[in-house]
Amino acid sequence: MQKLILASSSPRRKSLLEQIGLEFEIDPSHYQEDMTLSVEPKTLARILARGKAFDVAQRYNSGLIIGADTFLAFEDSVIGKPKNTREAKQMLKRLAGQTHSVISGVAVIDAATKHEEVRAIETLVTFRDLSQEEIDDYVASGEPLDKAGAYGIQGRGAVLIKKIDGDYFNVVGLPLATLMEILHLFQ
Repeated sequence: MQKLILASSSPRRKSLLEQIGLEFEIDPSHYQEDMTLSVEPKTLARILARGKAFDVAQRYNSGLIIGADTFLAFEDSVIGKPKNTREAKQMLKRLAGQTHSVISGVAVIDAATKHEEVRAIETLVTFRDLSQEEIDDYVASGEPLDKAGAYGIQGRGAVLIKKIDGDYFNVVGLPLATLMEILHLFQ
């Protein structure tokens, strides 16, 4: 397989790629996300993932560039990372007792040929009912501040979740099965 380059500084994505034994380099994208585009969520996820991968692909003559973007869709709105603790608490209160979609876009671009494959994956996540005290305690842990929707399923946020329907790794931030399907297309 060609050299893999992850266009992200996300510790979760790095950990997931290491978990499945892939060798890769990290070169974070400087692509400016626009979460306000008026397109359906899966299209937005593909646009953002492709933008990140393409930004990094321009810096290389060879290798497969992996770009990804994950956010939530709930009640006709897109939810990214909270800007502060107040916003994190508002997000969690809004999601409590409800089902939302976690959508990830995954893009792989061959830097040499510029051939690209881009997909979007959706997983449904249902939160249990949460008290204000539980929300406050979780936000005080600091964990929600760098995560889409203000929670991390792979950490303390696991106790917020009643059930999921779909790819667990998508909720963590990188749908591994989909990524592997895409990478096999480049062999």
